[in-house]
Amino acid sequence: MADAGFRWLTTEEQTAWRAFLAATQTLFATVEGQLQRDSGIPHGYYEILVRLSEADGRALRMSQLAEASTSSKSRLSHAVARLEERGWVERLDCETDRRGQVARLTDEGFAALAAAAPAHVDQVRRMLFDRLTDDQVAQLLAISSAVSAGAPLDPAGVCPASSCDEDSQDELDG
Repeated sequence: MADAGFRWLTTEEQTAWRAFLAATQTLFATVEGQLQRDSGIPHGYYEILVRLSEADGRALRMSQLAEASTSSKSRLSHAVARLEERGWVERLDCETDRRGQVARLTDEGFAALAAAAPAHVDQVRRMLFDRLTDDQVAQLLAISSAVSAGAPLDPAGVCPASSCDEDSQDELDG
């Protein structure tokens, strides 16, 4: 398994990698379970509702929503369709681009988000932030920012939040 030209992980890096995987898998499974159990909302749908709630007019172009929620176009389209069925989101034609669409959070969707948010935030706080010092929270932000800043465009066509240009967004709006 030794290859002089290949950079294997050091023992410390391998330990850190495995600890990171275990921590993120535990955190995500716990957060997902809490949202599903208490609100019947998958975390991916919750993230879409949050992003829309924070946007001007509670609406975003589908390309912007895909970027913000780190979803592929097809996954986002499917999720928005499910949220439309619940009456939480509506899809509208984009006024400035006939090819694009806009997702808008309805009052019912905002109410569902408002009902789910306190327990979700409590779960995130208990599982993550209550276990870290202020310095560790700052380190988590720095590490997370460094990792996501170096993320290339993935094969599914999702751009990291800060790297999509207009052409990439137009492709996602398709």
